[in-house]
Amino acid sequence: MAKIPVNIDGKAFEVEAGKTILEVCCDNGIEILTMCHLEGVGDVGACRLCLVEIEGINKLLPACTTKVAVNQVIKTNTERLKKYQKITTELFFAERNHICSVCVANNNCELQELGYKVGMDHVRFPYLFPKCETDTSHPWFVMDHNRCIMCTRCVRVCSEVEGAHNWGIMNRGFQVRIISDFDTPWGESITCTSCGKCVQACPTGALWPKAVVQGQLAKQPEMIAELVQKRKMNL
Repeated sequence: MAKIPVNIDGKAFEVEAGKTILEVCCDNGIEILTMCHLEGVGDVGACRLCLVEIEGINKLLPACTTKVAVNQVIKTNTERLKKYQKITTELFFAERNHICSVCVANNNCELQELGYKVGMDHVRFPYLFPKCETDTSHPWFVMDHNRCIMCTRCVRVCSEVEGAHNWGIMNRGFQVRIISDFDTPWGESITCTSCGKCVQACPTGALWPKAVVQGQLAKQPEMIAELVQKRKMNL
């Protein structure tokens, strides 16, 4: 693959053409905050946490879906970006009903960890307190919409890795929800294979096994990338 010159945070790099800014930063040890990104599935730029500044472009662009270009000058750690990352994190908490103290994912939650990273000590925006259902119809797993942040990692891993296409998205804005089989109870799904990949991919306590209780949820989202890599090796 051809190499092209780029500049990231004042340092010059020779990187592979065709890669995204996020891939290049990960390859070179440059941390960029993400939430909807999950190695092993396609990126959609949903969470807007990985925004970067690019010289000559007025708007901020998502690193996960923006490819590097020749002589691109990229900034990943400016005060402007930190401001937006903190706002985005606070909006995640304000949009649904996240109560960490009673969550199965407490102390093992990517959203909770994100709050610490951006220095969030309170939420400046009014909580929406939406009425969200909890689907316990599946014999092994639970979907709690109160804790969902609409990262769509479950949707993508179900379609791209498992190939079941059980999960989908319904409505927009305040009423947007993850749904199973055209909005039928998860336990009545005719496409779900009960593989649990979506549970492992979920960054919060929105998807969890019934066998765990408060603060005991342990997930391994990295297993998705490992599985995809093993499949490629066997092709």
